[in-house]
Amino acid sequence: MDDNDHEQKPLDTPSEGVDLNEQDISEEVIVKTISSEHLAEVVRSKNKAELDRIFSEVADIDIAEAADELDVKDLIVLFRDINSQQTAPLFDDLSQEKKEELVRALTDKDLVKLINEQAADDLADTVGDMPANLAIKVLHAADKDMRADINQILKYKPDTAGAIMTTEYLEFKESQTVGATIDAVRTIGREAETVYTIFVRNDKRKFVGTVDLDDLIFAKQDQKLSDIMNKDAPSVHAQTDREEVANIIRRYDLNAVAVLNDDECLTGIVTVDDAVDVITAEANEDIEKMSAVTPMEDTYLETHPWQMAKKCLPWIVVLLFLDTFSTMVVDKLQYQFRPYSILIAFIPVLMDTGGNAGGQTIAIVIRGLAMKEFEPKECWKVLRREAVSALIIATGVAAAGFIWFTLEQYLGIVTNPDLTDLVVNDIAPSVWNGRCWNTEFFYAAMTVSLVVSLALFVAVFLSKIVAVLLPMGAAAIKKDPAIVSQPLLTTIVDVSSLLVYFLVAYLLILQFHM
Repeated sequence: MDDNDHEQKPLDTPSEGVDLNEQDISEEVIVKTISSEHLAEVVRSKNKAELDRIFSEVADIDIAEAADELDVKDLIVLFRDINSQQTAPLFDDLSQEKKEELVRALTDKDLVKLINEQAADDLADTVGDMPANLAIKVLHAADKDMRADINQILKYKPDTAGAIMTTEYLEFKESQTVGATIDAVRTIGREAETVYTIFVRNDKRKFVGTVDLDDLIFAKQDQKLSDIMNKDAPSVHAQTDREEVANIIRRYDLNAVAVLNDDECLTGIVTVDDAVDVITAEANEDIEKMSAVTPMEDTYLETHPWQMAKKCLPWIVVLLFLDTFSTMVVDKLQYQFRPYSILIAFIPVLMDTGGNAGGQTIAIVIRGLAMKEFEPKECWKVLRREAVSALIIATGVAAAGFIWFTLEQYLGIVTNPDLTDLVVNDIAPSVWNGRCWNTEFFYAAMTVSLVVSLALFVAVFLSKIVAVLLPMGAAAIKKDPAIVSQPLLTTIVDVSSLLVYFLVAYLLILQFHM
């Protein structure tokens, strides 16, 4: 049967497009996708015309998500029947597990064709996560230049610019004319990672600047690159931390940044798409660390439950042991406050509110440090600002708390077992039985609300101050603020909140007989 005899099925599209905000978007947006079932059907029917249509109309990432559900036999057919230039980006978007299955199943001949169409930096990431036998197979399939590029990238530490750079870029001498450069870009530009930024070197191969594509197009043909290049273009070294590289690209709105070796010669570039990946990965890592979870290497659905437990269990156990300090405080002071047992009921509110207040501040400070909005040496400046904010917030929380704690007692949500004279048939006084409208109940309710509110004020203020000092201190000693701060914040806030609570209660109730 001829390929054209197969019925062409329409690609999957949302029936009403995507969710739109009519105030912001006036035209409907249609996103073409494909299901794994449809892709499998087309592959098994060997309808090459339909496959070509899918690759021309559907984004690679959407095809890759559908291909991840295919059997390896169907995946092999897909990669054999489609032009390697089309399947090259598809391979990069597959999950690591599917890539390994494909490499294991493909013949050496098919693998050579696939591998040498890949970008060296993307392939280096894939090879670095593969078992040794598959990594060797991939490197054997790569040609000499590709293998050299991969090995060059793999020699750098994972969190450095060298590990995320690409070696496919456009570089020309500063003495070259604009006309000659444009001709060269037309000839070899398709092999480069980007043509929007051109890198310039001098006769000693030292990096001296960049030329943006628009400046190149509008320049005169006989001008030299040295006349139009950006001489103050930022650059990084191969050992520079990848997060710092991403922040440089973000700060200066760059399409790509030069990566230099120790001799100040260009050895690669990091593009904006790599910077976005880094920022996303670092943000996810910080969120996991702040939630007391060891960062995960795979996505949630790709992580085995046993691996998930291994990531979470250690921190839970550590926090369990750290909570011993809170237990010790309660244990030492519980007997002194036995006549005022109602205060025990408010301990969870006090600890949780202090923890929530500190958690807000610590997230803001860690984000500020990550985005280079301030440095550890500016700690005093940040602390002053946060102290003012903490006073306002603590006052508001304490005032709201005083009103709510009083209502809780009058509504019977929290009962005071110490008011034995007002208890009838084991039912505490409240608005529902009318036994709360007297001086004894009012005095007791006001005392409890005042004690808890004052303790809440101090706890919120203190937790916000601690939430500034912890990440700033961690950053100052070159430690990750996210992983150091959260466990310590929880323990310090809990213990200090309890100590403040009992101190306020001791002063107002036991000492001044309120």
